[in-house]
Order: sequence, then C-alpha cells, then structure tokens
Amino acid sequence: MERPLPAQVGTGSWLESAQWVFFALLFVFLAVVLAVTVRRWVLVQRGGAVECYLRTPGGRGRRGSWRIGFGRYGTENLGWFPIFSLRPRPTVFLSRRGLVVLGRRVPSGEDTEHLPTDVTVVRIGWAAEDGSDPRDAVYEIAMSESALTGFLSWLESMPPGTQWEA
Repeated sequence: MERPLPAQVGTGSWLESAQWVFFALLFVFLAVVLAVTVRRWVLVQRGGAVECYLRTPGGRGRRGSWRIGFGRYGTENLGWFPIFSLRPRPTVFLSRRGLVVLGRRVPSGEDTEHLPTDVTVVRIGWAAEDGSDPRDAVYEIAMSESALTGFLSWLESMPPGTQWEA
C-alpha cells in the first residue's frame, strides 16, 4: 500500500475551497451589478427621471466632486439618486420652494475631466427669508440641454391645485 506524499494530502481540498470562494464572490458581484441595473431601470421607467451630475461647490471629499446620478421630479422636490448605489431613496432633495438659478456655464478647467462636453452646469441656491437671491450656490447641477429645459420648466411651473405660501 502506497502512502501519499505530505504535499499531496491537502491539495485537492484547498483547490475545492478556493473554487467555492471564487464562485461565491462572483455570485455576490453579479447580484450587486444586477441590483444596480434593476434599480436604474425602475427609476427610469417610472418617468420624470433625467441623468445629471451633482456637486456641492467648495465641499470636501465626495460632496465636492462631481457625482453622476438621476434627478427625479416630484411635485415639491427634485430627488437625486446616485447611479452606483443600492439605496431606494434619494440622497439629496432639492426643494422647489424658493429654488433660484444663479447662473449657468459650460464645463471648464477641472470640470472637463469629470463631465461630458455636451452638458451645461447650473448653479442653484435658495432664496433668503426676505426674498432676496442667495449670494453663493448651494449645489451645481450638470445636465444636457434637453434635461436643462425640462428642469427649468419644472422649476417655473406649479402643479394644478397647489397653493404656495408667500
């Protein structure tokens, strides 16, 4: 009767374990990709969603850099969903009440590294309690011209039956 060499004793079980770990990680990765894809599809299919980029001017870290996502129009808010997330709720709510467009520009300088060339950057903020325009932008949104037209229409319109308090 032959005895196996010590190096051969655990080789088969180690390879089997490595294969199971690989397949488990592959399954988890594919499940996450599928979940992100289904979430994006659901957001777009419900309507009122546009692809846009968002950042907080002067913000630090993630908030200060351009992040891609979807803006979804509601009656009182624009909800912003990051595109690479599993959260079912928006991470930023932009209230329509008092929202003011401070200006628009084409991407320049550092923006061109993170944004497509066919977008327009809109600086937005909220009016002060006395009704005056804000001095500094709270957010910057970058979107295509057609999405910008929709955003400005949404901003200027009011749903039927809604009475805003002055």
